[in-house]
Amino acid sequence: MLTLESITAGYGDSTVLRNVNFTVGDGEVVALLGPNGAGKTTLLRTATGFVRPRSGRIDLNGDDLTGNSPHRYTRKGVCHLPEGRGIFPSLTVLENLTIQARGADAKSFLSDFKEMFPNLAKRLGQTAGSLSGGEQQMLALSRAYLTSPKVILVDEPSLGLAPRIIDQIYELLTGFAARGIALVVVEQYVQRALALADKVYILSRGEVIHAGKASELDPDEIYQRYLGIEA
Repeated sequence: MLTLESITAGYGDSTVLRNVNFTVGDGEVVALLGPNGAGKTTLLRTATGFVRPRSGRIDLNGDDLTGNSPHRYTRKGVCHLPEGRGIFPSLTVLENLTIQARGADAKSFLSDFKEMFPNLAKRLGQTAGSLSGGEQQMLALSRAYLTSPKVILVDEPSLGLAPRIIDQIYELLTGFAARGIALVVVEQYVQRALALADKVYILSRGEVIHAGKASELDPDEIYQRYLGIEA
């Protein structure tokens, strides 16, 4: 479905990604792992149009999107959920939803939202910035639910959240996967990522140093061999 071929990208004079090849199949869940500074966030930003590659090609279902603006990716079914929630904190929950729904039938999307996010449904008039961290992440994830994307790229969904909230986040991600939506997940908790993923890519210094089935990797090996820390 989504393919990055020989991608080199960065910011200004700094090169972050070097000749990266990365593929997400139809309905596939991919975990993107690596140490801090490896280029994971830059890869997601490049794959969604926020960073233009210096060389290489980005393809979605045979459509060359290389160099296109982010809104073109969105229209093609690519949903980027960045680290830091990606919501409008000064707007209410309902206003955030209205923007996210992009003209969809209000009654329909509110009905779906209330079923999937009952706690947030009680806070439609509350500003998004006053929600808890977990509630803000849920609101960010609701965009993926309401817009029916083909592939979701989510950056550190569990960052700064309590274990109980992380469980809820991963229940939602599992639900997306069950609906046949492809996922790319950047995650600090390796065990969580491996339990969800079909395939794993590991980045180091802007290069892919491992690509393979999630079932073939042991979390302790990833920590010690690839992330350079003890499990």
